Amino acid sequence: MKLSHLIVVLSLTVFTSACSNWIYRIDIPQGNFLDDKDVKKLRVGMTKEQVEFVLGRPILKDAFDQDTWYYYYEMKRGMEKRGEDFEKNMVITFVDGKVSTVTGDFELSEDFNTPLDQE
Repeated sequence: MKLSHLIVVLSLTVFTSACSNWIYRIDIPQGNFLDDKDVKKLRVGMTKEQVEFVLGRPILKDAFDQDTWYYYYEMKRGMEKRGEDFEKNMVITFVDGKVSTVTGDFELSEDFNTPLDQE
């Protein structure tokens, strides 16, 4: 009798684990999604208002350093067939209220070092 119960339990375990890919799991995006074409609009010398207009509000403004903004985006995939999990970040540093440096996982445009007023 115990052997038959064990066989039933094992077969149910195998059956349910085989069906785990049938369950729909949603993707979970968190943070600021930044499009590459928007990031390429950044230029040295842009004001904070201009950056916020182009990229949106940062996910974090440092409380102790108002001249550093953090943009962060993370995507956790619900199912493997839709791709792998990834994350991207960008840190913008301002000097005197204008963009000084941009670091992170995004490529900047070739014109980044050319201020807007010199075009």
